[in-house]
Amino acid sequence: MARSSAQAREPGAPTLLSIGQVLARLTAEFPDLTPSKLRFLEERQLICPARTESGYRKFSPSDLDRLRFVLTMQRDHYLPLKVIRGYLDDLDAGRAPELPGGSTFASPSILSTERRFQRDELVREAGATPQLLNDAVSSSLIAATDLYGEEALAVLRSLVELQRSGIEPRHLRGFRAAAERELGLIESALIPVARRKDASSRAKAGELAREIAGQLEIVRSSLIRSALSRLDP
Repeated sequence: MARSSAQAREPGAPTLLSIGQVLARLTAEFPDLTPSKLRFLEERQLICPARTESGYRKFSPSDLDRLRFVLTMQRDHYLPLKVIRGYLDDLDAGRAPELPGGSTFASPSILSTERRFQRDELVREAGATPQLLNDAVSSSLIAATDLYGEEALAVLRSLVELQRSGIEPRHLRGFRAAAERELGLIESALIPVARRKDASSRAKAGELAREIAGQLEIVRSSLIRSALSRLDP
């Protein structure tokens, strides 16, 4: 990977963070983040923190933005680490690559400002009604919480558009059941790795789960496109 972190801190350089400080800043957003996960991502060359003379890892603000980007791509887009690393390598080389699905980002740091919405704000931003959000929650399409993120906003906006076509949240309850079935498939596939109790295996299990979820998404999208083609006159 083209990017590397300096071993020594230059005068006037931004404050570097320890692993514990990184976890303190990110675990609210990414609860499954652990020191083992950080080391795993470093082994895969997704992040390159600086090292002190004693060998302790130190993370700069740009390392933090890069880490948040990687974790967001895993969580929200189910992208394998090799795909994320290829994207970051292209960014480091000065190119403007496109991620699978057509998403293009100028810089990983843009993901550090993800908004959070209270209930009324979410409804207003989505152009929805409070009842539509209630229906989405009762149909298990959006989780009930005090603060909602960008993903909840995207789902609620989609539900607004679907409602205009006569599709209500109650019609989509089967989506939750389908997601649970997919989760069962993923858990079955992870059994050989999950039996190993070491931290590295747990990190690998998390990555494998996201890879499988991404492949299932490709198959699902293909089936839907195939079915839609039969509707063409």
